[in-house]
Amino acid sequence: MRFGEKLRKLRKDSHLTQAELAKRAGLGLKTITNYEKGTTYPQDRRVYGVLAEILGTSADYLHNENDDFVSMAGKEFGYRGRVGAEKLVGELTGLFAGGEMAEEDMDELMLAIQEAYVDAKRRNKKYTPKKYQQQP
Repeated sequence: MRFGEKLRKLRKDSHLTQAELAKRAGLGLKTITNYEKGTTYPQDRRVYGVLAEILGTSADYLHNENDDFVSMAGKEFGYRGRVGAEKLVGELTGLFAGGEMAEEDMDELMLAIQEAYVDAKRRNKKYTPKKYQQQP
């Protein structure tokens, strides 16, 4: 389950509106809305702690390494990079469902595949032909 889905479920279980949660957390309503839609993630890791305290859970539950990967891919490779990272995480999560692999091995495999994704994206950047490059 992704950060936004967890946040929405916990908020509803706590019988809070998005506006109430935003006010208690000291965040904007649009910020909470974007978190729940999955379009943005907290830039400051302390926000996970604040939200977790309000919703009665742990920051570790709200935040996971896959969220960091998706956020990094979006920053470095733009919208398409973020969408590709989300798709990769979703497909890998489905691959592990109901498996016999140890949790540590799954984490290591997930990290290795994420690193391969980033490496491939960096190597396959589209290059601007010299005639279109800006000259200093």
